[in-house]
Amino acid sequence: MIYLYGRDWGKNDILKRVGSMEQIAGVKIAEFSNGFERGVKVAIVRNGDLNFLVAIDRGMDIVNAEYKGVPLSWISPTGIVAPGFYEPEGLGWLRGFPGGLMTTCGVTYMGVPTLDNGESLGLHGRISYSPATLLNADSYWDGESYKMVLEGETRESKVFEPNIMLRRRITTFLGERRIEIRDIVTNCGWKTQPLMILYHINIGFPLLDEGAKFLSTTGYFTPRDWEAKEGAEDFARVHEPRSDYREKVYFHDMLVDNEGNAYAAIVNDRLLGGLGVYVKYSKRELPRFIQWKMLGEGTYVMGMEPANSLVMGRDKERAWGTLQYIGPQETKEFHIEIGILAGYEIVEFEEKIRRITRGKKPEMIENVEEFIKTLKQ
Repeated sequence: MIYLYGRDWGKNDILKRVGSMEQIAGVKIAEFSNGFERGVKVAIVRNGDLNFLVAIDRGMDIVNAEYKGVPLSWISPTGIVAPGFYEPEGLGWLRGFPGGLMTTCGVTYMGVPTLDNGESLGLHGRISYSPATLLNADSYWDGESYKMVLEGETRESKVFEPNIMLRRRITTFLGERRIEIRDIVTNCGWKTQPLMILYHINIGFPLLDEGAKFLSTTGYFTPRDWEAKEGAEDFARVHEPRSDYREKVYFHDMLVDNEGNAYAAIVNDRLLGGLGVYVKYSKRELPRFIQWKMLGEGTYVMGMEPANSLVMGRDKERAWGTLQYIGPQETKEFHIEIGILAGYEIVEFEEKIRRITRGKKPEMIENVEEFIKTLKQ
């Protein structure tokens, strides 16, 4: 059965009431035609109460997303910039960072600009500016379920290595309030390469507003720097936008359920009787989690960011001995689930958090170096 418009429906119940399934759900491919976004191919996915936009030409990242008409993600002033405007040097990545429900960072490097083994690396890598080859865009009945699927491939490659392919599959089901992302990363080359990947999930107004809160299965956390250390005990609290606000970044070590999954969410009990967005992911695949807390005017956003490394730069990961690699012809998979919490589901999610953490408050570690040492023990 499919729960839609306040009741359960069978497949035939729905088909008898529509001329085409496009009336209520489906995937449409379109192309933008104006300004900096000109030429960007996108997929518009409609799934009952949950609708979202996938930027095919921007690494198949998910930008705009809505639940019952309520926007979920923060959208930056740049919007969806065409990949040809990419500026790889320094902080140039920010000139085309749309925010959005999910931006991918990586894949051979990500984090702050740095110099690693003589190679100058800009912010957050190349993959989110790489156009994907669209392999599949389909909507179909799978038994009694109606399934919407997008699949594509993108690469980070150059002559004389690296040659990394990312194959992404985005799946959602009619009547369900969740999006499944499966990434298969393959080293198509013949040299071992660094592998750094981060999923930048950006929640904005009206879900993010005064009184909202961040929930997570955090065991330990540490502030990135002295600015984050100030008020670190309130890392989960959300206040109104402030003109003098400077971003705060926290690194979390997550506890997991019996299946090895970690959880985080941003929830607002005051919105529509309670509304939230959660992320579920495998800690084995993505052992790090970064919280980006930026509550300034205009840049009013909180990021939930599962990752396989921190954002201090590839040189730091190499020095710590935590840099991950992918060997020649090796394949690694990453799975992310992003979903909606509505009404009493927020209470159930909080209970799940308490079960996993056993009600223990997160413990703060004073600095990043001690945090890394603790995780190695």
